[in-house]
Amino acid sequence: MTQKFEEIAAQLIAAAHQSERFMVAIAGPPGAGKSTLAENLLKALGELGERSAIIPMDGYHLDNAILDSRGLLARKGSPQTFDADGFVSLVHRLSDPKLNGDVVIPVFDRSRDIAIAGAQIVAADTRFLLFEGNYLLLKEIPWGSLNACWDYKVFIDPGLDVIEQRLIRRWLDHGFDADRAKSRALENDIPNARHVLQHSTKADLRIDD
Repeated sequence: MTQKFEEIAAQLIAAAHQSERFMVAIAGPPGAGKSTLAENLLKALGELGERSAIIPMDGYHLDNAILDSRGLLARKGSPQTFDADGFVSLVHRLSDPKLNGDVVIPVFDRSRDIAIAGAQIVAADTRFLLFEGNYLLLKEIPWGSLNACWDYKVFIDPGLDVIEQRLIRRWLDHGFDADRAKSRALENDIPNARHVLQHSTKADLRIDD
């Protein structure tokens, strides 16, 4: 990424002014680098004396058994395979630390391919919340209702060619053979990526590499 993480963190602090809670959406296609950006911003904000936390949308994956019963297992990761309403409720709950205090959230365990309830606590005094996920800026309901919640929106798009290479590598790293890794990327992940690119709202900061 051409912009340094420290520079982006400084932009967030400047935009936040005196806010007690600042809600940042980090969105983009699968494989764009959202988790990497969130983790580095967490570190950069900490070095600048700010308390922050990462809230991954992936904690709201529907369980594989439910997806299988709905014929959606092969499309895991697409918008309809998340508890979108549950995630929207969480975002609204986290937006007011005075009212809701500490909040317990689920986290997705990629190694076991399941969401774990009660896996993380977001403390009430956490100032910057870094929400990370593919569909945070989608215009369609219920995702679109989140737009009013975000204080700052970041969108990452390194281009479909780069995304495809990263996604194939991701599945290879998960133990898939070359044919299966490419198939998983092209038949599910890339359609999801195109959907995100075509139907997301405008961001405050766009990162194209």
